[in-house]
Amino acid sequence: MLYECTDATANCGGCAENGDQYTVAVVLGTPDASMNTTASPKTPLPVPSDDRLEARSRRARTEPMSVCPLGDGLYEVESASDHTYLVDLESGRCTCPDHVFRGVRCKHVRRVAIEITDGRTPPPGQIAVACHDCDATVFVDETDPEPYYCDAHTIRPGETVVDRETGDRLTVVGVSTLRADAVEIGEADCTVAEYATNETYDPDVPVVGVVYPHATIATNGVIPASLKVYVFPRTRLEKRSVRVERA
Repeated sequence: MLYECTDATANCGGCAENGDQYTVAVVLGTPDASMNTTASPKTPLPVPSDDRLEARSRRARTEPMSVCPLGDGLYEVESASDHTYLVDLESGRCTCPDHVFRGVRCKHVRRVAIEITDGRTPPPGQIAVACHDCDATVFVDETDPEPYYCDAHTIRPGETVVDRETGDRLTVVGVSTLRADAVEIGEADCTVAEYATNETYDPDVPVVGVVYPHATIATNGVIPASLKVYVFPRTRLEKRSVRVERA
C-alpha cells in the first residue's frame, strides 16, 4: 500500500527540510472498504493543567485532527494540514514521514491513543457507527451485524415498540440474530422479508418476536390464539419513550 507524502511544511517533525517529495511504502494491512464508520470531530483537545508534555504529545492535542476507526486495529487520521495518514495502533506504526523516516512515535499515533483513552474513539476490535434511528455515534464490535442502535433505541424483551406501518404498540418477547430473509412464515408460505408489508425493509436485518399487548381472557383463562407471537424485521419496529401521565 503506497502513500505519497508532499507535506514537507506540515510541521510533523519528520519531513525533509528541503521539501523533497517522497513516496513511501508502508504495509499496515488493508482497511475493510465495506465498513461505514464514523470519524471523531476534527478539533484540538484540551492540554493537561500540569503542562509537562513533550513536543509531539503537545501537538497531538493542540492541533485539530479527526480519527476514523477502520477495523483490524487500523485508524485513519486527518491532520491539521488536511493530509490523511494510516495508523496501526497495536504495532505503533504510522504512514507519516515522522514515523517512516525517523522511526519515532508520531503525533498521529499519540492522538489515536489519547482519543481512545478519552472515549472519543473506539479501541481496537470496535468501530464507531451511527445509530439506525437517531444517528448518534455508538461503539460496536467489528463483527456485529447491521443495523446498529444506541442504548436508547436498543430493544429488549418486555419493552414496548411501535409498528412503523400501523402505529400499533407491541410488546417484545424475543430478539433474534436470524435474518428476515431466512425466517419462514408458515401460514403465508414466504419469508418475513417477502411478506407484503415488509417488502420496503432490508431483507438482511434480524427479526424480532412481538405480541399484541392485550390478551383475550375467558372464564377459563387466557385464550392461546391471542398470545400469538408475530415476527417483524427489526427496522420496522421503533422504540419510543412511554410517557407516564401524572395527576
